Amino acid sequence: MSIYDFTLQDGKGNEVSMNDYRGKVLLIVNTATGCGFTPHYAPMESMYEKFHDRGFEIIDVPCNQFAGQAPESDEEIHQFCTLRYNTQFPQMKKSDVNGENALPLFTYLKEQKGFEGFGFGPAALAMSAMLKKIDKDYKNNPDIKWNFTKFVVDREGNVVARFEPTADMKKVEACVESLL
Repeated sequence: MSIYDFTLQDGKGNEVSMNDYRGKVLLIVNTATGCGFTPHYAPMESMYEKFHDRGFEIIDVPCNQFAGQAPESDEEIHQFCTLRYNTQFPQMKKSDVNGENALPLFTYLKEQKGFEGFGFGPAALAMSAMLKKIDKDYKNNPDIKWNFTKFVVDREGNVVARFEPTADMKKVEACVESLL
């Protein structure tokens, strides 16, 4: 099984084959409009504008599983992102990334790159403290921990990195650029 064997639905319900992205560097991310990490849309859009012509794509999957931070419809989420952050990359249908209804793509991504920690700093400490209250064993499972968890896939379809939402977006960009 490879990343190219999966399909998603776009925000309008059309099937999108991951095979359409063969040969591209991908950033696959679960997002939300009402999250403290929502401003990550700005550097993501900047990366998209900078690298899209070199074979870079963003797969944006809105998700309402984390504190109900994406309650809007797919159309409302799209409007928010385009009006607030001028996003040009496509958004997929709002979906689950954990649990029994998780998109198979995200199950695969988590199998390829498990949770390795939030890093250091105030945001990392806050995330750790919050998650300990939700799941004392959160460090020992590969589940997505929060909105704006990012996976980077190289041109051959290998999942090469996982960035938690607390990661510096400059590190995410450097990883993407190194693969172009």
